[in-house]
Amino acid sequence: MSIKKNEIPAAFQIQPLHTDQYLVDGKLITWKGPRSDVFSTIYTPSESGAMEPTLLGSIPDMETDTALEALDAAVSAFDRGQGVWPTMKVSDRLKCLGTFVEKMKKCREEVVKLLMWEIAKNHEDAQKEFDRTIDYIYDTMEAYKKLDRRSARFEKEGGVYAHIRRGPLGVVLCLGPYNYPLNETFCLLIPALIMGNTTLFKPAKHGVLLITPLLKAFQESFPPGVVNILFGRGRKIASPIMKTGKVDVLALIGHSSSAVALQDLHPNKNRLRLVLGLEAKNPGIILPDADLELTVKECISGTLSYNGQRCTALKVLYIHESIVDEFIRKFSEAVDVLKYGLPWEPGAFLTPLPEPGKPAYIQELIQDALEKGAQIMNKKGGTLTHNYSFPAVLYPVNSSMRVYHEEQFGPVIPILAYKDIREPLDAMAASDYGQQVSLFGRDVRKIGPLVDTLSNLVCRVNLNSACQRGPDVYPFTGRKNSAVSTLSVYDALRSFSIRTFLASKDTAYNNEILEALLNSKESNFVSTDYLL
Repeated sequence: MSIKKNEIPAAFQIQPLHTDQYLVDGKLITWKGPRSDVFSTIYTPSESGAMEPTLLGSIPDMETDTALEALDAAVSAFDRGQGVWPTMKVSDRLKCLGTFVEKMKKCREEVVKLLMWEIAKNHEDAQKEFDRTIDYIYDTMEAYKKLDRRSARFEKEGGVYAHIRRGPLGVVLCLGPYNYPLNETFCLLIPALIMGNTTLFKPAKHGVLLITPLLKAFQESFPPGVVNILFGRGRKIASPIMKTGKVDVLALIGHSSSAVALQDLHPNKNRLRLVLGLEAKNPGIILPDADLELTVKECISGTLSYNGQRCTALKVLYIHESIVDEFIRKFSEAVDVLKYGLPWEPGAFLTPLPEPGKPAYIQELIQDALEKGAQIMNKKGGTLTHNYSFPAVLYPVNSSMRVYHEEQFGPVIPILAYKDIREPLDAMAASDYGQQVSLFGRDVRKIGPLVDTLSNLVCRVNLNSACQRGPDVYPFTGRKNSAVSTLSVYDALRSFSIRTFLASKDTAYNNEILEALLNSKESNFVSTDYLL
């Protein structure tokens, strides 16, 4: 979409933000090298008067040597487990996180505005992403307190006392996605930090400027070298960092091809912990007795929230042949009345796509399906602008089509009719992915056995509701190529740590030492203090 600058509400007007700083070893350093411009796919008049992508600002296009300096800072801060941060008291690490989140909250308006311009997320969802991230940090701090309380004791088995805690893993490379560049990135970064790891963080290609208002907050809240933030291209930053073998954890939310490529660069794969959230092809399975009004509503949300640019989006719908015509009619009508608009327009559900090449890719999928027998079932389907392809409902889809196999990550909805429930189940079993499924129906005699099967194919079965990540306290993971490790408030703390303990034989000599050690407060690890 295009808009004249004087038509933009004052609260959402934006001035170019030219960032020339990055964070390494506790210092905000001024970059004097080459830079990369950052554009929005929302068109506004340029200086010449022509409608062009809006220049939002610029970021450093950093080089490999700078990235390696940041890596050395993180390695030095961890200091093989002897650094200030990994040996710090739990209560003191929590204070650092508390300081950061209070500073972060002051940046809400600026970050929300950048979310809207950089990745075209509507105003309501941009606010939700910021607020949800704040809540996630607080929830993670509380979960860490609970974890520490359970660890603040000794166990005895076989004549041996054990004081069991969770310890950090080392240096973590964090790479977040563009669709939730704040929330999902922080769902990696925050638990990694709170467990005592040191970090390197490179923002995603889209949604990069919104990190810059937080640079000073990071610098003022954490010891030097604990958080290092770099800007630039992955091949000049992430790849050389991985080649050194100094990274202990690769934390990435993105595509499996990127994860595999980075893993392959690491010379010591046995030492590399992986925390990965990858792609998915989540299906919706609609049984003959499904409540169609509810199902259509949930499938609209599931397929097209944030234009379908979510790993948890419903990316294929399997509908029983007895109701497929009625469902498609109702669903297509519901799709066509969705409002397409700019992120700040009230009620705008569909917004421009932030990736410049995405509309053309969606059109390729549509054309391939049409050539192989599918039809566009909704009147507006596939209508193209320079930065958007209106959602296309495709039917009947079959396995010869690209849209059947590829994770479209955008506004196109493939539909298949089935006669036998084994058809969608066999397709899921053969898929490379296994994150979630949405199951719509009422008859428990059918639902019960299906849940038993589906729970062995995916990691979350959603009954009569769209696939989703939240609430954040619930496990978020996947089978096969969809994930490695589990992300949630509870599980992420474990993903970024390892169980470690002090063992002591039950002898008078050792027990005297343990009592003296506990009373002396000489060890931050050996402690039975109860965190409030």
